[in-house]
Amino acid sequence: MANHKSSKKRIRQDQEKKVENKYYAKTMRNALKKLRATTEKEAAVAELPKVTSMIDRLAKKNVIHKNKAANLKASLASHINKL
Repeated sequence: MANHKSSKKRIRQDQEKKVENKYYAKTMRNALKKLRATTEKEAAVAELPKVTSMIDRLAKKNVIHKNKAANLKASLASHINKL
């Protein structure tokens, strides 16, 4: 267990960040599921910039890896083009 005041604080901060990151990651996954479930091309095209922006923000904050973000965006674009 941590003995220093600074290490105890770091543990508290890490726990808070973990909860926050899990929330944002789950929100992203729900948005992806919703977009992939859409069958109308117009609705999917309208929703794509919002989801792409969300993915970019999470990659910038290191919640997800930048390569994973790129792969997700590419797969979404491919999915929408097939509609």
